[in-house]
Amino acid sequence: MAKTIEVIVNPDGSLKIDAVGFQGADCEKATRFLEQALGRVAGKQKKPDYYRTVQRQQRVGG
Repeated sequence: MAKTIEVIVNPDGSLKIDAVGFQGADCEKATRFLEQALGRVAGKQKKPDYYRTVQRQQRVGG
């Protein structure tokens, strides 16, 4: 799945930022720049992907 950041603008002018395809703390890292640029954050809702561990492969030797 491709990693994307969706910004939804509601009719009342409020925004929703959704990190799609990210796992663990990478979700917050990916959207931090938008949160800082846009100002006050009213709330955050963590999706199930946030609680999944990011699996990184490391090759030793070889």
